[in-house]
Amino acid sequence: MDGIIFDVDGTLWDSTAIVAKAWTAYLQQTEKLDITITSERLMSLFGQLLPDIAKALFPEFSEEEQLRIIDACCQAEHEALLRQCAPLYEDLEETLAALSGQYPLFIVSNCQAGYIEVFLKATGFGKYFTDHLCPGDTGMAKGTNIRQIVREHHLKAPVYVGDTMGDYKACEEAGVPFIFASYGFGRVEHPYAAIQKPADLIPLCIKEV
Repeated sequence: MDGIIFDVDGTLWDSTAIVAKAWTAYLQQTEKLDITITSERLMSLFGQLLPDIAKALFPEFSEEEQLRIIDACCQAEHEALLRQCAPLYEDLEETLAALSGQYPLFIVSNCQAGYIEVFLKATGFGKYFTDHLCPGDTGMAKGTNIRQIVREHHLKAPVYVGDTMGDYKACEEAGVPFIFASYGFGRVEHPYAAIQKPADLIPLCIKEV
């Protein structure tokens, strides 16, 4: 192993409650729409590409309007997450500190531009990560972005840590082993390995521990 690539939502933190509140407030107060977004609804959608989330939430609108509304929701979300950091999974910083002492760490998420930067700023975890990519940066989906990280950083044997079938399929596409964060939002059959909490990565990835 020579690198670890992480998903964000359902793997590093759970932002769904804060995001649901921010989106609902924007939709009701600014767009004047009678729509309430719940964290449970977001858990079922996170991991998909943003246009697909917009289509699921706002099917009555044109594609152009869907994208306009979801982009505005995301801006409200960024502001909310910078005011209040979302809950982090157990012992996350200690885990990242240990892993980053041995491997370069990366983030590849199917999020909008700026979201990973918000995560890094809100948590102060930028010091642990070497690079990150998302569709908002490249216009490409997760599998392609994983391959780009692998290529640009000359990785020979990386792994990816995520929590959904979308993550699993992206890893299959990229040819990267998938470690399932079973504490997250999704269910995955037959991953390369599974963890019950972030700290489980330490004995899995750092063999001398």
